[in-house]
Amino acid sequence: MPSSSSKLDDVTTVDHLKSQVKRFIADRDWEQFHDPKNVSMALASEVGELLDLFRWVRSEDSFRVLEDEETFNAVRMEIADIAMFLVDFASICKIDLSTAIDEKMQINAARYPIEKSRGIATKYTDLGTRKQDP
Repeated sequence: MPSSSSKLDDVTTVDHLKSQVKRFIADRDWEQFHDPKNVSMALASEVGELLDLFRWVRSEDSFRVLEDEETFNAVRMEIADIAMFLVDFASICKIDLSTAIDEKMQINAARYPIEKSRGIATKYTDLGTRKQDP
């Protein structure tokens, strides 16, 4: 259960997260290391660490893995690392993350119309070749 001083998703803005990460980096004089190449590599490394927590786990068991408190907390910390590098990347590249997500959701809605994609995991380029039920 979050403490009363927690930053909750429904009240924390992306701008606040960007400012928080930027301040952390500036306080340590790390801006010199935070360019698009290095931050994208750090982001990929953190995603790899998240993936490692689920290595060799069958898909149907992946939710069960999260029932272990230690593993759940490790997943939380990797997600935090990923989010921090993501907002840092967006910030240094001057990308408005909310606008980018909104635009991509509109593109995805067009690529994956509900009537063609509901309940199937087919890439949008292959949706037109899907056999229709008789």
